[in-house]
Amino acid sequence: MKFISWNIDSLNAALTGTSARALLTRRVLNTLIEHKAEVIALQETKLPSGGPSKKHLQVLGDMFPDYEVVWNSSVEPARKGYAGTMFLYKGNLNPSVTFPKIGAPATLDAEGRIITLEFADFYLTQVYTPNAGEGLRRLRERQIWDVKYADYLARLDEEKGVIAAGDFNVAHREIDLAHPNNNRRSPGFTDEERQGFTNLLARGFTDTFRHLHGDIEGLYTWWAQRAKTSKINNSGWRIDYWLVSDRIADRVIKSEIIDSGPRQDHTPILLEINI
Repeated sequence: MKFISWNIDSLNAALTGTSARALLTRRVLNTLIEHKAEVIALQETKLPSGGPSKKHLQVLGDMFPDYEVVWNSSVEPARKGYAGTMFLYKGNLNPSVTFPKIGAPATLDAEGRIITLEFADFYLTQVYTPNAGEGLRRLRERQIWDVKYADYLARLDEEKGVIAAGDFNVAHREIDLAHPNNNRRSPGFTDEERQGFTNLLARGFTDTFRHLHGDIEGLYTWWAQRAKTSKINNSGWRIDYWLVSDRIADRVIKSEIIDSGPRQDHTPILLEINI
């Protein structure tokens, strides 16, 4: 099976926007269509609490006519139009869908950050991990989240194999970003966040990209929009992952980064697995 994950940074802008960036985003969506993946996971949809509008669903239906759509949006008391996740999956798959709450602090459980699809032989779950924030103001909440999320994946893993995708908002190792020495206390590269990801993997999960590609350097999934030359100079971070239960890691065929052209911010990632 083939799966794709992408932090799209506003589904509304992607589907109905007219800016140059919106046009670049739609080009990437058209690239995803060509891959014909069974499931597409989207993070940071930024949709209203009620989910996609009729116009959004119409455009998605035109672009992905064979797919069902499920979503998890940020709701009160969390910020509106914030975070959020969505799955598009082939209509013949018929998974059970849940929107887990993991006992996270503050409003994190209300921000639409997790959706899980249950199939007969495995779980497919996606996450939009909270950012530690400017000045690391949310770092402590992030640390608690990391523990709660690892506990959640471990519970799933006790039942059947797990495939977990998403924007994990952490560059795990120094080779996962272009300038580690300049970012020691930057959100996404603190010792605390990196240790949280190490702890997650130690619970029985494999970073499929490293599993297949070893210590290859210079391949990233995110380039800062604020720095206009970040992508041209490849000053990126690898913060988007496909993880799998250790016991099914040998079934992974591909774990790749999809080229998103000149568009900065996140780029999609692909997993192909014999599951």
